[in-house]
Amino acid sequence: MRIASWNVNSAKARLDHITNWLQADNTDILMMQEIKSQDENFPRDAFTDLGWHIAVHGQKSYNGVAIASRFPIDDVMNGLPGDDTDEQARYIEATINGVRVGNIYLPNGNPAPGPKFDYKLAWMARLYDRAVELLATEMPVVLGGDYNVLPQDIDCYDPAAWVGDALTHDDSRAAFFKIQHAGHIDALRALHPSGVHYTYWDYQAGAWQRDNGLRIDHLLLSPEAGDRLTDVGIDRTPRGLEKPSDHTPIWCQLRD
Repeated sequence: MRIASWNVNSAKARLDHITNWLQADNTDILMMQEIKSQDENFPRDAFTDLGWHIAVHGQKSYNGVAIASRFPIDDVMNGLPGDDTDEQARYIEATINGVRVGNIYLPNGNPAPGPKFDYKLAWMARLYDRAVELLATEMPVVLGGDYNVLPQDIDCYDPAAWVGDALTHDDSRAAFFKIQHAGHIDALRALHPSGVHYTYWDYQAGAWQRDNGLRIDHLLLSPEAGDRLTDVGIDRTPRGLEKPSDHTPIWCQLRD
């Protein structure tokens, strides 16, 4: 089973890119972030007409996450547990073909320090708690999405320029690695422990043309999913299209 994650930066604006990619690729599950659409306004028909199942946790104009799957989507959970007052649509979780997938749009957190950074760290603490709960189920689990974290300097085209940013802050990195230390693995680094791999290029200053990228989209796998991991990759093609998202898909392949 092939599972992908893509911050689409508006499902409506990028709809043709998304559906064309799904038809050309052999992905079975696509986790989308920043869909920028309420549930009732999400373009479901574009997916269901292609035979895909859809689960959406949306929010007007901002945030929002969705899962598209070739297989039925079961036991959907909207929102990250731990804070009933959090109204931002940043997390959706479901079981698909025996795999539990958690789709993450983690807060950016800038400026740091500040209230937005505090919210980011509190959100990551809740994510850690949920990740530990999922480990206890002993199911194959994939926690994928836009983490808004640069784990290491190699994941950034110019580390010096990002010193002090919420994406590289020691506390952000520590929270990211805490999830791994609990038992989840970084799928890309499991198979490619070295080397430069980017998933995001800013729209400004010719970042795409200069390959000034960042690796902030990640797939974290439970041991049960990690044991089935056979391949992982980043498809840069969509970033080179006209009017693209500033992110591009990252995917992993799990054997049956």
